[in-house]
Amino acid sequence: MRTDLIIIGAGPGGYRAAEYAARQGLSVTIFEKAEVGGTCLNVGCIPTKTYAHASSFDEAHSRMQQVVAKLRSGVEQILTHSNITLIRSAARFQNATSVEACNEDGSTTVYTAPNIIIATGSSPKLLPLSDISDPRLVDSTGLLSLETQPRRLCIIGAGVIGMEFASIFQHFGSEVTVMEFLKECLPMLDSDIAKRLRKLLEKRGIKFLMKTAVKQLSDIEADTILMATGRKPNTEGLNLAAVGISLSPGGPILTDKDYLAASTPNARIYAIGDVNGQQMLAHAAEMQGIHVVNHILGKSDGIRFDIMPAAIFTEPEAACVGPTEEQLKTQGVAYSCHKSFWRANGKALAMGQTEGLLKLFAADDDGRILGCHAYGAHAADIVQEVAALMNLNATIKQLADIVHIHPTLSEILKSAAE
Repeated sequence: MRTDLIIIGAGPGGYRAAEYAARQGLSVTIFEKAEVGGTCLNVGCIPTKTYAHASSFDEAHSRMQQVVAKLRSGVEQILTHSNITLIRSAARFQNATSVEACNEDGSTTVYTAPNIIIATGSSPKLLPLSDISDPRLVDSTGLLSLETQPRRLCIIGAGVIGMEFASIFQHFGSEVTVMEFLKECLPMLDSDIAKRLRKLLEKRGIKFLMKTAVKQLSDIEADTILMATGRKPNTEGLNLAAVGISLSPGGPILTDKDYLAASTPNARIYAIGDVNGQQMLAHAAEMQGIHVVNHILGKSDGIRFDIMPAAIFTEPEAACVGPTEEQLKTQGVAYSCHKSFWRANGKALAMGQTEGLLKLFAADDDGRILGCHAYGAHAADIVQEVAALMNLNATIKQLADIVHIHPTLSEILKSAAE
């Protein structure tokens, strides 16, 4: 069976690329061995945000299933486009233009296309401990599937996944301990912001054991142990060797930086999303998919992957775009740092959400905005405004001259610029 584009994986990157390509007139065959929507929709971003906005564990667990089912139905509807064929099966490379899929009767069908996108996502990465079979141990998917709220929850890893679940389950009433090998949580955040957020969560009752290496799970006193030590790209079973695709150290598919083309000669094979390990975020995967389809169509775009906002949905939430202050210093960049606090904002005071700090960085030579890191109520929305301005190479003076609605939390950003 021949088509214009084959996509392996129907997560955020895959289904968004399929939708966009179909609207541009390409015929698309997309493969998915599990549920459409990928990790983000089914066992990642959406379920955790449902938990974060629930008042109790029971409410969260019930509502999560409803929200996921509704959104999954929406993705399935997208994939009914007349130019899209959804194959509910895994796929593996046969050669540089062909993949084969297993049918229910055990036979295989070969599909061919001049362009192939690998969008197989990632899965939880576990530490190689001797007692890894401890029945108390779960990954993020396992934690979301629990029917009963753990009284004592230990979380190994203080990255995004670990910190979000720590905040969520402490809010539900669990006794939460976080163990982290590094000296500070959330390494993608400015250290000042990360430390303040951690201290706030400590005041709420979460116990943090920083610079702590886990050797044995049996030493941990907890009812449930969540291992949140990162994710690994899903490349097994693709038969990448058949087409000469190389993997980077740690497992991601090696691609070029411009068009995300996999390192295989004389073929148009691309890798987007978590499987290429560049920016493991759902919105990054979506935009990478659009970028690759544009390249296939010979269209140019202005998508900038050097400006990638991200958020951590703790309570309060944190967000960032651009380098940290430590990175700017290491790179020898001449910059200024402009701070603003939630406690000085009228809307924050009215909301009773006065805990928060924003740090805005600008270049000394021309005032161009370099980045922003913040924690506080709706920090993600505020940082998104900065990301938009950075895409336009705006200066801090231009930001200060923009009228902002009063009273809003966005005035925190304007105050920093002034």
